[in-house]
Amino acid sequence: INAEYMGINEPKVSISSEVNENELDRAKEIYLPEGEIEPTLEWVPSESESSEEDTPNPTKHKKSNGFFKLFEKIPFKSKVLQPDDIEPLLIQMRERLVTKNVAPEIADKICESVKSNLVGTTLGGLNKLSTKVREAMEQALVRILTPKVDINILRGVDKARRERRPYTIVFCGVNGVGKSTNLAKICYWLKHNNLKVMITACDTFRSGAVEQLRVHSRCLDVPLFERGYNKDAANIAAEGIAQGKKEGMDVVLIDTAGRMQDNEPLMRSLSKLININDPDLILFVGEALVGNDAVDQIVKFNGCLRDLSDKPVPRLIDGIVLTKFDTIDDKVGAAISMVYSTGQPIVFVGVGQTYTDLKKLNAAVVVDHLLC
Repeated sequence: INAEYMGINEPKVSISSEVNENELDRAKEIYLPEGEIEPTLEWVPSESESSEEDTPNPTKHKKSNGFFKLFEKIPFKSKVLQPDDIEPLLIQMRERLVTKNVAPEIADKICESVKSNLVGTTLGGLNKLSTKVREAMEQALVRILTPKVDINILRGVDKARRERRPYTIVFCGVNGVGKSTNLAKICYWLKHNNLKVMITACDTFRSGAVEQLRVHSRCLDVPLFERGYNKDAANIAAEGIAQGKKEGMDVVLIDTAGRMQDNEPLMRSLSKLININDPDLILFVGEALVGNDAVDQIVKFNGCLRDLSDKPVPRLIDGIVLTKFDTIDDKVGAAISMVYSTGQPIVFVGVGQTYTDLKKLNAAVVVDHLLC
């Protein structure tokens, strides 16, 4: 019987930093940037994304085979657009969005938004039409990607400091999405904002999980609170937070076991951890490459947390960390679907392997990928 589900109280294990030195050297080569690089969350587009500006400009698109090639066969002259005029275009637009992994029902809503913005508009010539359609699509997509709730971690940390306690972040998600690595990236960013950070290892289920965090903690030069395996994750989190407060930590980052959304015992364990410890922030780590499967994952995670909570107002996922965002290609639409389906913002995107490869989502970049 796994002791994690029996609530067995074990003696507290002290903060640990033991790790094989050869393994540590290899990890530093992989994760640490050359030299002491200040992390920046601002998105700097690659040459393939933009050679001039971050903000898309319809007059500067160079790809002749992109989305606006659809307009070449549209014989509009100057006129006031009616619904029947743009219906064929909307059908092609919807197909384009779905091929980019925007969920069909969300593609329908985007097209409806574009239609409502265009009907009744006076257009003159092909260029004017393409410009107006692009503007309407940008507005619809940016509106979806713009957070309804501002998640400002540094402001939250400052508030927790005034309350003389550490700011706590729980990381959850399915197996193999880079949860521990992206936790470490966020730790690196927090450290470079002059904050004292502790990592708490609450994945007591997967063999090697604690050792992986131990390597990251040594690379980052931050303490790791761990109690090994087959223990109650909720209790470890509570003790880690208490230790963090005692040590004067500003932030405690809590790693949890990767779990499939239909694994009830592990989902119940996660719910217990959240209910007992009431973290300041719950981040779902999802992989951009799986496309709309990530949407299903986060929706079911939230459903389980809601159903298993013992609180009148259940704590659900607050935000999303989307990993492998630099390799998504035609799956970029999953970002739109995840935000629309949950109403929660994408707080960070992972764009590489080193600790500095962490960015804020640039809505304009997503729009460009969808329309190119």
